[in-house]
Formats: sequence, C-alpha cells, structure tokens
Amino acid sequence: MTEPGTVYIVGAGPGAIDYVTVRGRDLVQRAECLVYDALVDEALLDLLPRGCDRIDVGKRGGQPSTAQADINQLLVKLALEGRQVVRLKSGDPFIFGRTATEVQALHEAGCPVEVVPGVSSALAAPLLAGIPLTDPVWSHGFGVFTAHDPDLLDWPTLARLRTLVLLMGSRHLEEIVHRLRQNGCRGDMPVAIIRWGGHPQQQVWEGTLLTIRQVTRGETLSPCVIVFGEVVRLRRYLTVTEPIQNSKFKTQNLEATKLSLTHPPTHSPTRPLSSKTILITRAAEQSSAFADLLTDQGATVVDLPALEMRPPSSWAELDGAIAALPTFTWLILSSANAVNFFVDRLLEQGKDLRALSSLKIAVVGRKTAAVLRRRGLVPDFIPPDFVADSLVDHFPEAVAGQRLLFPRVESGGREVLVQEFTVAGAEVVEVAAYESGCPEAADPNALAALKNSKVDVITFASSKTVVHTAQLLEQGLGAGWREVLKGVAIASIGPKTSDSCHEILGRVDIEPAEYTLDGLTEAIVTWASAS
Repeated sequence: MTEPGTVYIVGAGPGAIDYVTVRGRDLVQRAECLVYDALVDEALLDLLPRGCDRIDVGKRGGQPSTAQADINQLLVKLALEGRQVVRLKSGDPFIFGRTATEVQALHEAGCPVEVVPGVSSALAAPLLAGIPLTDPVWSHGFGVFTAHDPDLLDWPTLARLRTLVLLMGSRHLEEIVHRLRQNGCRGDMPVAIIRWGGHPQQQVWEGTLLTIRQVTRGETLSPCVIVFGEVVRLRRYLTVTEPIQNSKFKTQNLEATKLSLTHPPTHSPTRPLSSKTILITRAAEQSSAFADLLTDQGATVVDLPALEMRPPSSWAELDGAIAALPTFTWLILSSANAVNFFVDRLLEQGKDLRALSSLKIAVVGRKTAAVLRRRGLVPDFIPPDFVADSLVDHFPEAVAGQRLLFPRVESGGREVLVQEFTVAGAEVVEVAAYESGCPEAADPNALAALKNSKVDVITFASSKTVVHTAQLLEQGLGAGWREVLKGVAIASIGPKTSDSCHEILGRVDIEPAEYTLDGLTEAIVTWASAS
C-alpha cells in the first residue's frame, strides 16, 4: 500500500514573490503537485519543477470557484496517491482562510500535513503603502477583521478602535462607512484603501470616512485592505517617492500628492529647536500639522489633547440651513472644524458640492482655507489678518440686506463676527455644526513629561484649550499642578487666547505677530534663539 504523501499548506504572502518565506519557496521548488489560490504571484509558478501538476482552485468574489469541500477531497486524494503536495494560499494560511477544514480532512484521512506561515496582507499592505498600524501617539494597537459579512461584526466595538483594518470589504464599503458613522466615528476619520498590496499594480486611495466613497467612485477596489484611523495621516511622511523594490507602483490619494520621508529619526543639532520639547494642547485630530512645523525645526513634540470635537446636541439647525442653501449669499467658515463638519453633514444629507454653487465662501485663516481646498472648494475671500474681526473689517462687499450662513461651534465661540455683520445690516444665520468638549483624562505621557520637567514650552491655540488644559492638569496632577508649569514657557497663538492664559495661568511668554500656527512656530524659534 502506498504511503500517503505530505501536504504542505504554505502561505504565499501578500503578493509578489519577494515576500514568500524561504521555507515556502523551497517547498514550491520541490512540489510534485501544486494546488493554488487566486492572488498568488504567477512568478511563483515558474519555480515549480518539471512534471509538477498545477491545479487552480482560486476563489474570487462574484466568480465561479471550487467549493471548499471539493478542495478538501482533492488534497486527500492527492496525498493518498503518495505525492508531495503544496497547497499554496495567499497571505497567511490561518488568517481568514479555510485552512482548518483542510487540515481536519487530511487528519481524518491519516495524511501528514504541515502548515507553513506567510505574511498576511493585513500587515503587509499597510506597511507597503507607508502606513504604520501602531504608533506611540496615534495607535497603541489595532484590530483586523474580515468584512465579508458585515452583519457578523460587533460594530460598536470596532468603532472604538484607534486603528481598524478590514479585509474583503470592497463590496461593502458603503455599509462599512454607514456602520462606523452610526456607532460614533467622526466623518473626518482618515481612511486608506490599498488595492493589490505587494503587487506591481498596487494602488492606494486616501480620504475620510465620508469622502472615501467619492474618492473611489468608479474604481475597481478588489482585492483590497482598508485601514481606518489617524495612522493613515502618517503615510505622507513614510512613503518614499519611488518604492525601492518596484518603481511601477501606482499611488493615488485625495490630494494627488506623494511626499518623501521628511522627518529623519534623529534631530539635527543645527535646527533651532533641536534641544526643545514642546507640549501641544490642540484637538487630538488636529495636532499633527502643528507638530510637523515644530519637528521640522528639530523639536521633540508631546501631545496633550485638550479638545474633543463632537457633533452638536442636535443637527436640526444645520440640516435646515442645508435644505435652504439657495436662500443664502455667503457661507462663513471661521475654522477647520467648521469646514469639515459642515461638508461632512452636507454629504451625509445626500448632497454634494454642487449644492454650494450659488454661494460665495469666506474663511478665516490660511489653515481654514487649506482645509477647504482639500474638501474640493476654493474660498472667495480670506481676510489679510487671521482673526474674525479682520473678516468683518475687510469684507469685499457691502453686506446690508444679505443673508449669511455661519456654521460654528455650539458653545463658547466669540460673538464679534455676528454682532458686527448684524450692525452692518446683514442677516446672520448661526447654526451649530459641532461642539468642542474636554477629554475625560489627560494623556499619561504628557503628564509624565511635565512632572519630570521634560517640557520647555506649552502651546495654546484657543481659549478653550487653556481652560481644558487647566482642568486636565488639576485632575491628573492635583492641586499643585501650577508648580509643574513654573519652568515652562507659555506660548499663545493670539490676543484672545493670551487673555485666557493671563487669567488662568498668570502669564504669557510667547505670542506671534501673525496669529497662525506658522507664526506661532516662528515665535517659538525666536524665543529659543534668545533663551
């Protein structure tokens, strides 16, 4: 009686032959029969010895495929013939494959079997797209799930993950977006879709939870890995201009821009902030742009999220304004948050940017203008100074008799813009587009840096960040929290924020002439040079 042959179930990795393990390649080169899946690199087949039988049992969504029970029987039949069989599966055999049933069938038939690990596309595709799944600030871990059947997933749990990776989700993208939004994920949560990860034809699309469907409209996405979370933003710093192993990789993103690595891992001593540690107290989802400016100057940056951007208590006012857009002449947007929440809600209401065709748009500040452009819109007016007062003083036309739409923070915003436009004869319709609140607790890394006297400068970009930071420090450090700030320079972005710093912290050490993040960075550099 013929001794059964061994079946080697081998993970082929994410795609290209380069990512197959040495053990896997060796087994392929000695195989007497190869049973292989779809998505396996054709170059692997060139390694097969002469006379090796090749059997394609690949499964592709929406296409005829070999039933799993038939694959199990085939492997048993080949093994009982005494042949050395390589069962080549894409990715890793035990991650979202049906390897367990194949192993069980072989065991029941008395056939020896060995499972050889492979690199899962869930890990490799984000890496090859320049997206780290973990990061000391943005992601302390990640979850990987298959979205083949969305009804099987615990969406409230998934929505709480800082980083989420979904496989087999291309056909359910709209449902995935809906489920995450329904369970509290922000509309501006970054999203990346990586198609054919690890193959020469790799493509990457970037967007947000609400724009990704627009970005990929008309595109074929399968096979893909989808990454949700702030780590997607890191791609712009970690993507090389020409991938080392294959210069034909094709990359697309929302801004049609691909940047080289700009932040070396160590600080150059020639940069002005190379010896400084700076604590940023902006909203968690907004700190990266400021951090980039500071790290470009050599600083070590520590985040203390002091604002959480949330939906307003009710969407009724904003939804009513969106329904009545043709009745307005100007749309006034005074912050990046106003831009994102307004546009997200517009899209969520089933409209698109054409709904704004009859309006002119005025914004406060270059940052707000830049965010607006990223959302596909160009401002008609940006005042020369980056404060709301300047918008009123330099408005390009008389506003008497005009109806202005002003989506804004629900509570705590300044009233000067509304008051001045009203005095000038305009009808200003204020609607709550978002709310900003204080996080539940301070980041422990930030508290430790302050307690250990590691921080040189603490920055504030709004009055609310001053108020919330004081609350967080008192909660985390106790009644003596002001003592830890004695040796720390306090940097404020402008006069109104400085007023809050004086009132709550007792002083301001740095204030820029230009009330922008670039201006604040320049002021900190000047302070560091003089100190």
